[in-house]
Amino acid sequence: MIRPDTSERAGSSPVPPLPSAWVLARVSGPSMTPTVRHGDRLLVRRLRPGTARPGDVVLARFPSRPDLLVVKRVARVLDGGAVDVRGDNPLVTDDSRAYGPAVAVGRVVARLRPRPGRLGPAPADPGGS
Repeated sequence: MIRPDTSERAGSSPVPPLPSAWVLARVSGPSMTPTVRHGDRLLVRRLRPGTARPGDVVLARFPSRPDLLVVKRVARVLDGGAVDVRGDNPLVTDDSRAYGPAVAVGRVVARLRPRPGRLGPAPADPGGS
């Protein structure tokens, strides 16, 4: 789960966009460990609908849970621009496996604190699959 550092306004859309072109977000939870960890601060750029690509780390909302804003990795792009998102931590399943297709609303550009830098690729699957 992600908590924006800026306040969000709920719009009439079932999946509200980010409130501005650039957003600072704070990670809450272990679903993207080791790529990002609980407490990390992220710089996020708002995405136009349908522009996410597989491998991108994004902020996403699920139409089934529009109040929930999560940071996940795009596993694949679906018809209509929706995305299948997964966490980098295979033990946590608060992603498309639980909530269905998502709408990517922002792309994570960089981690600002506590370990500044760009985010790396998805960790290797220890199971070899």
